Amino acid sequence: MKGYDVKDIRLAQTGKQRIEWAYKTMGVLQLIEKDFARRKPLKGLKIAACLHVTTETANLMRVLKVGGADVALAASNPLSTQDDVAASLVRHFDVPTFAIKGEDTKTYYRHIDSVLASSPVITMDDGADLVSTIHTKKGALLERVIGGTEETTTGVIRLRSMAKDGKLSYPVISVNDAYTKHLFDNRYGTGQSTLDGILRATNRLVSGSVFVVCGYGWCGRGVAMRANGLGGRVIVTEVDPIRALEAVMDGYQVMPINEAAKIGDIFVTVTGDIAVIGKQAFLNMKDGAIVANSGHFNVELDLATLKSIARSRREIRNFVEEYVLPNGRAVYVLADGRLVNLSAAEGHPSSVMDMSFANQALSVQYLKNNAHKLEKKVYAVPEDIDRNIAVIKLRTLGIKIDTLTPQQKEYLASWESGT
Repeated sequence: MKGYDVKDIRLAQTGKQRIEWAYKTMGVLQLIEKDFARRKPLKGLKIAACLHVTTETANLMRVLKVGGADVALAASNPLSTQDDVAASLVRHFDVPTFAIKGEDTKTYYRHIDSVLASSPVITMDDGADLVSTIHTKKGALLERVIGGTEETTTGVIRLRSMAKDGKLSYPVISVNDAYTKHLFDNRYGTGQSTLDGILRATNRLVSGSVFVVCGYGWCGRGVAMRANGLGGRVIVTEVDPIRALEAVMDGYQVMPINEAAKIGDIFVTVTGDIAVIGKQAFLNMKDGAIVANSGHFNVELDLATLKSIARSRREIRNFVEEYVLPNGRAVYVLADGRLVNLSAAEGHPSSVMDMSFANQALSVQYLKNNAHKLEKKVYAVPEDIDRNIAVIKLRTLGIKIDTLTPQQKEYLASWESGT
């Protein structure tokens, strides 16, 4: 057994059962595992991973190990760890895991240092904290690292900024930009799991409430869709005119956040930016407003300002903190502004993470074979990998589709034929 830091190793058996339950609907990863078991394409590859420690992530770790990789795992968010899963990864899958739900910031970065102590060749990020730590504090590791992968929008934004400034020292594949990731994970996964987290934390009725979604990217579309499906009256706030127009065309009201704050009952931020809900919006809110975040970092809510102006604070139930404002109104913040779907619930369903983590596994294999040819920038997942995952996913669901005839292919490739 290698080093680890988990809450309670005795939780391992419960974690193992939950990992097995998730695996049942991860058909693409199952097929990749069979292939990896036969070929061992990742043999000897050291991978440092900083991901949400969930049942789905555990199945990605087992597939990478079956492929021959040596993997170490830290949490990518202090509140997203499932402690029984972390214990099972150590005891049953021999994956050095450094993650405890509710860990403080100091522990969070100590855990990142622990996985980097393995001297990885590939990094696997969800938020780019591994890449950032290596570049700012562990520069000696850059001699070994050949490439990395990034799971989420926030991390991709950071990495593209690094590449633009000439600071990125190795190629990174943006798993987030794969169609089989963002079209499904971001929309259907975030949509369902965000509502799940809000409902578990509050037990409030969505139907008839005014539900404000800040940001109308793929995650925002998913959250709006699910809130609308539960009977919520959805308002969207945006800074992008095209996305705002799309929200209007999809049937939602669109207005500035400070206006929406006056009438909203439940608020969710999914933008990847800071201070999306700020001082004036908080002061405009009705008594009893519920505020949550489903973006990667908790900076989307200006909690520092909220804490400074609040007359009082108290935890009123698990993952629900009450802030009483100077005007006497109470605002309720969920999960300390961190990812509500992973903090107060279990994150995305395994069937959708199946595609996201299939992209991770195959991108690692691609990096091992091709990193020496790649520049120090952010790359999309190769199209053949992305499309192949969609083909396999359909097959695992028992769904067949049409194929083009030779005549149809010729027509689509030509310009001579018209009406």
